[in-house]
Amino acid sequence: MSFTVVLVGRPNVGKSTLFNRLAGKKLALVDDTPGVTRDWRAAPGHVGGLSFTVVDTAGLEDVSDDSLEARMRRQTERALDRADVALFIIDARAGVTPLDRHFANLLRKGRTPVVLVANKAEGKAGMPGLYEAFELGLGEPLAISAEHGEGMADLVQALMPYAKEDDADAEAQAAAGSIGSEEDEIPIGDQPEPEEDKAKPIQIAIVGRPNVGKSTLLNSLVGEERVLTGPEAGMTRDAISVDWTWRDRRFKLVDTAGMRRRARVDEKVEKLAVADALRVIRMANVVILVVDAGQILDKQDLTIARMVISEGRSLVIAVNKWDAVENRALALKQVEDKLEAALGYIKGVKVVTISALKGQKLDTLLDAVLATYTVWNRRIPTSQLNRWLEGVLDHHPPPLIEGRRLKIRYMTQVKTRPPTLALFVNKPLDLPESYQRYLIADLRETFDLPGVPLRLLLRKGKNPFADD
Repeated sequence: MSFTVVLVGRPNVGKSTLFNRLAGKKLALVDDTPGVTRDWRAAPGHVGGLSFTVVDTAGLEDVSDDSLEARMRRQTERALDRADVALFIIDARAGVTPLDRHFANLLRKGRTPVVLVANKAEGKAGMPGLYEAFELGLGEPLAISAEHGEGMADLVQALMPYAKEDDADAEAQAAAGSIGSEEDEIPIGDQPEPEEDKAKPIQIAIVGRPNVGKSTLLNSLVGEERVLTGPEAGMTRDAISVDWTWRDRRFKLVDTAGMRRRARVDEKVEKLAVADALRVIRMANVVILVVDAGQILDKQDLTIARMVISEGRSLVIAVNKWDAVENRALALKQVEDKLEAALGYIKGVKVVTISALKGQKLDTLLDAVLATYTVWNRRIPTSQLNRWLEGVLDHHPPPLIEGRRLKIRYMTQVKTRPPTLALFVNKPLDLPESYQRYLIADLRETFDLPGVPLRLLLRKGKNPFADD
């Protein structure tokens, strides 16, 4: 059975709490501050034997201008039009408000069926509001507590009429696109190779400082206003995931909150949003770092880049708003110089100049993403590695330690994503870091491994494949 359930209501009635309950994971940010959720997001939902797509939305506001609240409302209306059933949520403890009545009138006139849900109805404090809800004209309200899981059996019965048999159920759930799903949580290096499972989408995290054009880039790629954009910095809070296909390759694009320097982050909601962005980076296959062409690779950009590399993710840098740059040669030279100074140990990070607003060079950006993803998954045959190692040791052996030479016996690749190699040395603790950097740099050049982190693990022992 597969259908879509959208959660709607005014701000701070518990939509995101119910979303997390139905999704079975803490995917949406939850806080007492009204208006935390701004974009709609979807995930596979499961309750009482029903499987469906559940959609969390921003709180409804009675505005229709060009303000942020009005743009949030239009996003919610767009999600509502695509749903099979809407759960209209009110706060039973607060009772029915004029805003609840206003949107109940609008929902009654719409084409999407509505189920009235009175949340926070645990205990006696919610009873007056529950009785008031009858006056909304949406039928008998369901009394639930999203936080404590009460009333879920009644919710299942209310959703049952909208469930429909569908052979594509599994595909629909996969298309819901929730970061943090089970397939995302497979440990790095234990994931199947792309050639073994090309049906899985490539996870792409779009990260950067606030107001550099991350959300505009996602909207331009998918060809619709999927996430809110505007001049206000810090608009995105939840990590919003969108499934998308380009040239027969499946992608999961994830827009994240802008990441400011830690010293400037003081609001609780922003801290939660940045923590969510860091989680997305850890789950990603490729990270697109969006930077502003007017402030190319400032200190915070480079901090984010180093963070991506330290997490073992592959990195592509998108220099946005390139159409506004006058001296482009000078700007590119600045990029090269800053990358060499800050990330000189990881040669070949791909840099693509784009205009997300005008849709310029987005295909070039995606080509760079696929090329970097391929390198990130590369596996080098053991025989080639050891022929290379033999040549390196002949031309540049390790330095003497206390008058004795270290014995490097063997090398093999133990993981991909990122390429991780084990080097067997008689005294691994004595091998200088400078020599390890030399080996990694030569590996990167010899086997054409640009722009991705390489990990070298030192192991003590003899060649494991040699005869005793």
